[in-house]
Amino acid sequence: MKKMTYVFIALGVICLLYCAGILISGVYGSWFFLIWGITGTAFLALAWLYQKNIWLRLPGIIQKLMIAAILTGAFLFLFIEALIISKFTSKGIPDLDYLIVLGAQMRETGPSKALALRLDTAAAYLTENPDTLVVVSGGKGSNEPISEAQGMYEYLLTKGISPDRILLEDRSTNTKENLQFSRPLIPQDATVGIVTNNFHVYRSTRLAAQQGYPQAYGLSAPSDTAMQANNMFREFFGVVKDLLYGNMTLR
Repeated sequence: MKKMTYVFIALGVICLLYCAGILISGVYGSWFFLIWGITGTAFLALAWLYQKNIWLRLPGIIQKLMIAAILTGAFLFLFIEALIISKFTSKGIPDLDYLIVLGAQMRETGPSKALALRLDTAAAYLTENPDTLVVVSGGKGSNEPISEAQGMYEYLLTKGISPDRILLEDRSTNTKENLQFSRPLIPQDATVGIVTNNFHVYRSTRLAAQQGYPQAYGLSAPSDTAMQANNMFREFFGVVKDLLYGNMTLR
């Protein structure tokens, strides 16, 4: 009993410290990271329940149902995370007809780190494959100075990419819309590379398949190491949401 209490306390403290670290760093683009604070508090509550032996006072059927729910949730989480990780090293193929760079937060100082990593990956590919065109996709959020597409366009220009090779899609507000609104800009039979951070490649390519992209390949960009755990956790919920909404299939 004491060992489990210590385990829950340790997990709770780690989650709370991670949440505080993200808050202090200011690198977050949404408030999702607060879930680490909620999770940490839940672990500490479990530690208290164990310490007070309240768990043992619950009826046996309740204990079994709770354990079954926890194990089912853990299996689902690990299964989906494995699918996400399976696309971490996707590099596409040479000489794609088009790239689509999926948007992320644009700041007053320029692209967020996540977006800059996507754009650097796209710029490297475009330099190596001079016949490939690129669609930069992303609208303007309420906390953004300009549209993500405009910011990406300007960033790629600084990397030496000709403006004639860049198409802008500046209406989308999420990944599904990125792909949906970019589709009319690309010929039906074109080969397409979807450029996004490694944790996001799996869902993006599955959404593309559902939207009728006949030949879509993931191009995996690196991620901010400090934010990787947060991004992976958030992406789990993104996959579950899009599965429930019918926006994608697992395979």
